[in-house]
Amino acid sequence: MSSKLIIGVDGESSDNKAIEFASKLSNQIGDCELVVVYVIEWSPFSFQTNEENAQRHQRREEETTLATDRIVTPVVEKLKAAGINARGIVRHGNVADALNLIAKEENADQIIVRRTSDASIKTRIFGSSVANLVMESSIPVTVI
Repeated sequence: MSSKLIIGVDGESSDNKAIEFASKLSNQIGDCELVVVYVIEWSPFSFQTNEENAQRHQRREEETTLATDRIVTPVVEKLKAAGINARGIVRHGNVADALNLIAKEENADQIIVRRTSDASIKTRIFGSSVANLVMESSIPVTVI
C-alpha cells in the first residue's frame, strides 16, 4: 500500500530538518510519495481599492510562480535526485487550513512541518500556524 506524506515548508534553512526527517521516513516506508507544500499567507479579508482588486489575480499568479521556482522546485529536485518520489504544490491562504485541506485532497497519511521560532504578539495571541495545524488536522502531524 502506497503512503503519502505532506511536507510543509516556508523557504527557511531550518526546513532542511523536516525535509531530512520526511526523506528518512519515506525510505523506511518504501512505497511513498512526498508532497512538498508552500503556503503563501493571504487574507481574503484585507481591504483593497478597486485598482488593487483588478491586479490581485495577477499578483497571486506571480507569487505562486516565484514560490514554485525559488522554494518548492529546488526541494523537489533534491528529493528526486536522492531517488525519492516527490512533487510540489503552492497555495495561497491560511497555512494551517491550506495544509489540512491539501492533506485531505491528497489523501495523505501524515503532515510533517518544522516548529517556528516566531515570538511576536500576534503569535502569542492567536497561536502559531503549526500550533493551529496540530489542533485542527484530520491526520497525524509531526513537528520537527
